[in-house]
Amino acid sequence: MEEIGFKQDSLRALPVPRVAWKTVLMVVAATALVAICAHIAVPLGFTPVPVTMQTFAVLLLGLLFGPGAAFACLSLYLLEGAIGLPVFSPHGLGGLAQLLGPTGGYLLSYPFAAALASLLYRRSRRSFLTALAATGVASILILAAGATWLGMITHLKFSVVFAQSVAPFLPGDAVKILAATACVSILGWFGNDSRDRVL
Repeated sequence: MEEIGFKQDSLRALPVPRVAWKTVLMVVAATALVAICAHIAVPLGFTPVPVTMQTFAVLLLGLLFGPGAAFACLSLYLLEGAIGLPVFSPHGLGGLAQLLGPTGGYLLSYPFAAALASLLYRRSRRSFLTALAATGVASILILAAGATWLGMITHLKFSVVFAQSVAPFLPGDAVKILAATACVSILGWFGNDSRDRVL
């Protein structure tokens, strides 16, 4: 009995990770940015996937936040959408159905893409080129996940899936990559060590 009590006391002594309220508020507020960008959407007609500004927000948050905070932010965004909040693109079914629909692959990749961009950006010297490369890799991940998901639910051949889920978005994604990188550069956040302490 004494041994059990000792173990319980030891467990109580374990340090609990502390998360600053400022970080929590920033993560919650950042989901609003993603939601606003999601509503800047243009349907293309020949594909069920609209052009939106969501990717820009995902890449930008990946550069601004640490990997943990970036992942948490985009995961919270997906949760908000899944429970029915109007945070997804209006050109969709909304709610959980949108996560399971034609654009589900893109949406579900967002937490991973943001965390990947953040991780790659922070693993080497933070510069414009590093940010450009990190967001470029993250954008490829989003497109690959979106195309894979669309192919799985439609059973279309690869050339058709590529034409509907990748090719139309390459020019726009290049602009979003440049815009996200430029925004971080203009904000003067390169080399800001405070970002490393976010989650």
